[in-house]
Amino acid sequence: MEEESSDQITAPLLPKPEENIEDYYSPESSASQIDQDNANSPIKQVALTVSTTDDPSLPVLTFRMWFLGTLSCVLLSFLNQFFWYRTEPLSITAISAQIAVVPLGQLMAAKITDRVFFRGTRWEFTLNPGPFNVKEHVLITIFANSGAGTVYAIHVVTAVKVFYNKHISFFVSLIVVITTQVLGFGWAGIYRRYLVEPAAMWWPANLVQVSLFRALHEKDKRPKGGVTRTQFFIIAFICSFAYYIFPGYLFQMLTSLSWICWIFPKSVLAQQLGSGLSGLGIGAIGFDWSTISSYLGSPLASPWFATANVAVGFFFVMYVVTPISYWFNIFQAKNFPIFSDDLFTSSGQIYNISSIIDSNFHLDIVAYEREGPLHLSTFFAMTYGVGFAALSATVMHVLLFHGREIWEQSKSSFNEKKMDIHTKLMSKYRQVPEWWFWCILAANIALTIFACEYYKEQLQLPWWGVILACVIAIFFTLPIGIITAITKQAPGLNIITEYIIGYIYPGYPVANMCFKVYGYISMSQAITFLQDFKLGHYMKIPPRTMFMAQVVGTLIAGFVYLGTAWWLMETIPGICDTSFDTVWTCPGDHVFYDASVIWGLIGPRKIFGDQGTYGAANWFFLGGAIAPLLVWLATKAFPSQEWIKLVNMPVLIAACSMMPPATAVNYTTWIIVGFLSGFVVYRYRPGLWQRYNYVLSGALDAGLAFMGVLLYMCLGLENISIDWWGNDLDGCPYASCPTAKGIVVEGCHVVS
Repeated sequence: MEEESSDQITAPLLPKPEENIEDYYSPESSASQIDQDNANSPIKQVALTVSTTDDPSLPVLTFRMWFLGTLSCVLLSFLNQFFWYRTEPLSITAISAQIAVVPLGQLMAAKITDRVFFRGTRWEFTLNPGPFNVKEHVLITIFANSGAGTVYAIHVVTAVKVFYNKHISFFVSLIVVITTQVLGFGWAGIYRRYLVEPAAMWWPANLVQVSLFRALHEKDKRPKGGVTRTQFFIIAFICSFAYYIFPGYLFQMLTSLSWICWIFPKSVLAQQLGSGLSGLGIGAIGFDWSTISSYLGSPLASPWFATANVAVGFFFVMYVVTPISYWFNIFQAKNFPIFSDDLFTSSGQIYNISSIIDSNFHLDIVAYEREGPLHLSTFFAMTYGVGFAALSATVMHVLLFHGREIWEQSKSSFNEKKMDIHTKLMSKYRQVPEWWFWCILAANIALTIFACEYYKEQLQLPWWGVILACVIAIFFTLPIGIITAITKQAPGLNIITEYIIGYIYPGYPVANMCFKVYGYISMSQAITFLQDFKLGHYMKIPPRTMFMAQVVGTLIAGFVYLGTAWWLMETIPGICDTSFDTVWTCPGDHVFYDASVIWGLIGPRKIFGDQGTYGAANWFFLGGAIAPLLVWLATKAFPSQEWIKLVNMPVLIAACSMMPPATAVNYTTWIIVGFLSGFVVYRYRPGLWQRYNYVLSGALDAGLAFMGVLLYMCLGLENISIDWWGNDLDGCPYASCPTAKGIVVEGCHVVS
């Protein structure tokens, strides 16, 4: 029993003054072992950004950390899931909480009693150990990260319960949610020695948060004639909160002002071109922060280089590839809308998916042959092709532009004996034993296999599918982790997992969704955990404390996400039904459901294979592999042209990866705001940008979120709405009409 307890987290909320602080460190090392001479990180960006000092006396497991961390996790989980089902799903990032908790933490430090409870006992603690410190702040942000990341398994629950209208119990849903979220801990624990401790694995994405932590904990003096960051946050929050009543309730057309449709109210062509929600979005603009930040995140946090690549990719796919494909009638494109995530018959009607499902929730081959092959809109088909190209482009780009760097740094990380200053400072603290991760991994796999076998009617995935998904995840976690840790690029494996199980086990849609979640999302979660480990590494957070915050935050987020989703699915009539005017259209889940039909129910062979309509889309794999090669050759041929090196083909090709469910107005408005922030203000008013940019982003998120929930609680639950032309979301009723002769669709003109 004593050996077991020695591996538990035993530090109280506040170390007692008479205790030696080294009691909380690993006995194998001490501060005297740290030689700070020429021991800084070999990565220049890290050396310039991350502090090389540590104050181990700072209290970490404080009441403030627990209260604000739990509150941040619960609030972000609830708000992100609450808004996820809406037409413009707001995504509130951890940066919002990272900024918002600073004044709250400082207020608690100033007002809460500093009385010491149970003085003189081993349970001695205080609610207020002193000033709000950066280590507490980091752990609160780790909690917030758990709530900010989407719980992907909710898509499975929504698809089965709402779209397929089949039974899945809350208990089974909870098992899927928790196991997929926690499974990544296993992969992260196995590979942390290779992806966290070596200085070569520097995780560039973390440096933004490290910089923000340092900025928020420096003395913030009010500039003459200006305001402090906290004052600016409060002002911007109030403005955002008050303004959202217009796009959120009184004047919903602000979501997408498609003015071309107003000029040509009866023209199908004009509305296809001008609709921001159902067309190409030429001229469409949204005066709604949820429109701007829904799918691509805050444009204020995107550097102009990345925004420019997305802009070029978006304009090429949206305004070159899509119109050419549509008006040249490739894949019978004119039989369907130019932009839609629906599934169609050859005559342009919505495909009746329920008619091809038998009583065992399996594909009815006879019924499918009677209904005919499934068809996609032009843009939807192109996005799958672009997805194929983005996957091969990412692999080729990394090999060509970062291959030598990855090889050298990976080799040094595996063979590295010399520790940089950050690893030396962290070696003082007691590490998390690897067997903790192996136990989590074994328990999760066992629970997953049990759930899939015992509840096979609901989940459909056989036990060997779980093992195969885990093999894919563990195989790809290390190389994808290395790529992300060095280049900040994380290649997506969702298409590969769908393709594999779709060919091996066609006809079972839930099995396909579960396989994708266990194979792809557990690896994605592992990358997230490893990135958080590295953030704690840079900020000198005790590893066991960090581990505890991640586990607790992940569990809380899983419960809150599922509880919120279940509540909304049970209380909102017609949720996710796009046949009538509602803000609860579930665009992300609609696309996930479509993917389960394409890859799971019908199978890739009947869509993209030798039996399918879209087999030519497989050529995009080759095109994606060639594109980075052309850029690489251009850099060799014209080494003096620096701009060529800024062309990032994976980012450019994958620019439209969020479409659908994202629409044209989301991109056009995001690009405009990104240009104003990342280029204009950053270049011409850098001091203003540095001081207020991230603060403004967090305030806009927070104000919109609270007003959105308030509107739903006060008016949405009572079905109180205002019916007038300003609440017609897009005002382009003919944008979704086909243009082929003889195709008859309700509500559209017949082209003769």
